[in-house]
Amino acid sequence: MRPVLFSLHAAFTLLLLPNAASADDLAALARSSGTPDLPGLKIVWLAPWGDPARAHRWSNIIVHQTEGPAGSAKAGALAQAKNPKRRGVTLWVETDGTVYWAVPETLVTLHGDGANRNDNRYIDNGPTYRKVVRDNSIGVEFAGNYPDVTAPPTQAQIAAWRILSKLLRLRYNIPRERIYAHNWIDYKDARYCEGCALAEHARAMPD
Repeated sequence: MRPVLFSLHAAFTLLLLPNAASADDLAALARSSGTPDLPGLKIVWLAPWGDPARAHRWSNIIVHQTEGPAGSAKAGALAQAKNPKRRGVTLWVETDGTVYWAVPETLVTLHGDGANRNDNRYIDNGPTYRKVVRDNSIGVEFAGNYPDVTAPPTQAQIAAWRILSKLLRLRYNIPRERIYAHNWIDYKDARYCEGCALAEHARAMPD
């Protein structure tokens, strides 16, 4: 896994985002409603934002990967929008970096299995065990790691995640240390650590 982590770190460090909003602009946009244009981020609004004060009280962000092929984020998001209570998440990120906001931010989707990892394999699970759950965690799903589940996210997904992770933290007042990979909190797949590299780098990003 280490070569993958290094390449992702390099991408986060060196990637230029000439069209991204400034920190102040992003903070203002993060408190807006409707379907705002977010510089540097291509987003398809299947559900618009409401008043952020009326959003569900999200305390955590959980990063998922679908083990689906390129193109599956759109299909997953459309299915989620049609049936918000199917197993899935609020946001889906395609391999080309397109973000699909699938369901209203007031709804809790069915992702995660209740923070059942208690072996400290990846992180200290004391703060997460049976505490970081779907009711308090907004989920983001990255598509494209099929047929090789160990394949890293694309450069476009990394670029989108740099902006998206900060946007979510600003909108819902979520500290960076409350960004979690699926595998940190739940048992998932022994072949790879789902969402771990993305969560690590989002935590390491400067404000």
